[in-house]
Amino acid sequence: MDMENKNILIIGLGISGVSTAKALYKLGGKIVISDSKSEQELREYIEQLSEVKIEYALGDKFFNIDKIDIAVKSPGVPFDIELIKKLEQIDVEVVTDIELAYRLSKNKFIAITGTNGKTTTTALTGEMFKNSKKPYHIAGNIGVGILWEVINSNKEDIFIVEASSFQLQNTVEFKPFISLITNMTPDHLNWHKTIEHYINAKKKVFKNQDQHDFTILNYDDKLVRDFNQETDGEVIFFSTKEKLEHGIYVENHNIVIDIGKYKVVVIGIDELKIPGRHNLENALSSIAIAFSAGIDVEVIRETLREFEGVEHRLEFVKEIGGVRYFNDSKGTNPDASIKAIESLPTGIVLIAGGMDKGSDFNEFIESFSGKVKSLVLIGETSQILKKTAISHGFTDIHLVENIDEAVRVSASLSKSGDSVLLSPACASWDMFKSYEQRGEKFKDSVYKLEEA
Repeated sequence: MDMENKNILIIGLGISGVSTAKALYKLGGKIVISDSKSEQELREYIEQLSEVKIEYALGDKFFNIDKIDIAVKSPGVPFDIELIKKLEQIDVEVVTDIELAYRLSKNKFIAITGTNGKTTTTALTGEMFKNSKKPYHIAGNIGVGILWEVINSNKEDIFIVEASSFQLQNTVEFKPFISLITNMTPDHLNWHKTIEHYINAKKKVFKNQDQHDFTILNYDDKLVRDFNQETDGEVIFFSTKEKLEHGIYVENHNIVIDIGKYKVVVIGIDELKIPGRHNLENALSSIAIAFSAGIDVEVIRETLREFEGVEHRLEFVKEIGGVRYFNDSKGTNPDASIKAIESLPTGIVLIAGGMDKGSDFNEFIESFSGKVKSLVLIGETSQILKKTAISHGFTDIHLVENIDEAVRVSASLSKSGDSVLLSPACASWDMFKSYEQRGEKFKDSVYKLEEA
């Protein structure tokens, strides 16, 4: 696919927008960037593009879309905005960064998607590739933008992509040789409008796969299990609950690979450093990917023994006065936060709340079940969460204005042996640029406690 002298519109300037602009400019493209935010709001990204010749159409600045040859949409930009509708009316193709990266490269792709567990699984898979000495890049929702990595890679490099529903929704040719769906629960309904649209976006990860490819599915998730009827790839299931005829599962407290005539014990589950049943699922799914990619079992085993998890996902921060503080800012939906609660012992002071994505919080509150002693609420969902909690008979609720106050209040509600857990069950964008920034702020606030 030739980008030389093509007029390329990038819709949305952020991490992926910067990567896309730099990559396509290097390939000879003529770049226009459109974003509803002002130049002042986007200054940190614009500064990263100081050496790139770009026409900016920021805020309500007009530009001529008739000359555009192709448009690249940043992942978080909805498809129903007026600009995209106008582009479609004049037959300008709108793609996402992973679709364009696939078209521009001769590399192999591994795509990891699902509602929860993507980041940990991607990071753990990356460690397995690193320890195997296989050439690889981590991209997508984790790491730097994918396009810049692709055009600066060697053709033998494998791309391990954390793929969001936003990125997958508009893919056409994207064809990973290994795809994985971790699980599926309602998420981003404010963006996708319906659960059906969300599910269909996720399923695009295996849409173009054939019999030479691998489709890895969570057997314990009935919805995901049934996707095996819709893919032409070789299906490998993983399960924490069932012994499988063809897959990765747990038997006698050991993780087992059982593929046809090949069966081997990988590691005892007690040897894993990452806590919780959800992380056991992440380990199984990473094993399935690595094994499908030809990585030696001994490398897989040693990586699992060493891997301690990822930042912002049930990350242990500090113990102060016998109270343990955990940063689970990556818990951006109710199901992710339920998994975090399940992973900790009774005596949790929970900090939750954030941007409203249209989630239902009933199961989230029900998961407290004697484990959560106090609920500290922040962000725009505070009142929704408070109302839902009270309707379930949970009344130890404290509303605060910011993370600093949330940590101070949580500390006052805790005693030795308790855990303070930041697991918001909501996106961060009402108060922060990202869940990473929210997690960093939480950790800073915890460290301030210790200094006080």
